[in-house]
Amino acid sequence: MHPTIACVVPCHNEEAAVGKVVRDLRAALPEADIYVYDNNSTDRTVAIAREAGAIIREESHKGKGNVVRRAFADIDADALLIIDGDDTYDATRARDMVNLLFEGPYDQVVGTRNVAADGAYRTGHSAGNRVFTSAVRTLFGRDVTDMLSGYRVFSRRFVKSFPALSREFEIETEMTVHALSLRLPTAEIPVDYTGRPTGSESKLRTYRDGWRILSLILNLARRERPSLVHTTIAGLLALVAIILGTPVVIEFVRTGTVPRLPTALLAATIMTIAALVLLLGYVLTSVMHMRREQSRLMHLAYPAPGTVPRGVGTDPSGADTGTGSGD
Repeated sequence: MHPTIACVVPCHNEEAAVGKVVRDLRAALPEADIYVYDNNSTDRTVAIAREAGAIIREESHKGKGNVVRRAFADIDADALLIIDGDDTYDATRARDMVNLLFEGPYDQVVGTRNVAADGAYRTGHSAGNRVFTSAVRTLFGRDVTDMLSGYRVFSRRFVKSFPALSREFEIETEMTVHALSLRLPTAEIPVDYTGRPTGSESKLRTYRDGWRILSLILNLARRERPSLVHTTIAGLLALVAIILGTPVVIEFVRTGTVPRLPTALLAATIMTIAALVLLLGYVLTSVMHMRREQSRLMHLAYPAPGTVPRGVGTDPSGADTGTGSGD
C-alpha cells in the first residue's frame, strides 16, 4: 500500500512558468496528482497547465489564501505539497521534501529559501521577511526560519485540522502559527529560490500585503496569546492610572482632601478598566485552551504520515488484507 501524494499549484496569469513547474513536479513525483488551481487568469495559464498534464481546478475568489482553503477542502491525500506557479522555487526538490515528511514523520516540511540568483527578492522583501519571522518567533516559538515560504508539504492531519481563514498572501503566516500553536512536528529543507522567468509578474503588493501580514500577526497574537496581549494592555492602563492618581493620593495623605476630584475619578476609572481587561484576558485564555484542545483532537483523528489507519488494510495478526487505499 503506497501513500497518496497531491501537488497544488496556485496560479494567476502564470503562462510563462506554470508549464515548467508542472513538468518538474511530474519528473520528481511521477505518482502524484498535480492540481493547478486557476485563480481568475486572463492568459493561457489553464491551457498550458493542461498540456503539461495537470488537473485543472478553478477558484473564483481571488487570493492565494482562498485557493489554499479550497484545495485543503477538496483534496484528500497522505501528503499535500503546495508550490507557487511562478517557477521561483526548485520543484525538483519535491521528492526530498515528501520523503522527509514520511520519514519523520512530520506534519509540515518547509522549503526555506536559499537565494540562488540576484534579484530573486524584490526590494525590501528580504528585510520584511526577516522582521515578520522574528516577530512570529518571539510571539509563538522559535521553530521557524522562513515564515513566508510558499513551498511546503503537509500531512493529511495538518490539512484537515487547519481552518484556513486567510484570503491572500498572509496564508503562509497562518500556516506557520497553526503549526507553532499546536506544536506540530515541522522540518525544514533549504531550496534554491530564483527570479521569475521573463513574462511573469509578481502578484505580491509590497506595502498592502505587508500590512495585511502584520495585521494577521497581531490578530493571531490576540487569539493565540490573549493573556500576554491583555496583560500588556492592562499594565499600560494601570501605569497611566498610577501616574494620574499618585499626586492625588499624596495630596490626600498630606491634607486629607481631594482637591482634584476629576483627576481622581479618571485614575480610578482607568484602573477599573485595566482590571477588567486583565480579567477578560484570563477568560479568553480559557476559551483559547478549549479551542486548541478541539483542534488537537481533530488532528489526532488522522494517522501519522506514512502509517496505515488502524483496522484498514490489515487483519488482527498484522497481515495485509489489501482492502485499504491509504486515504
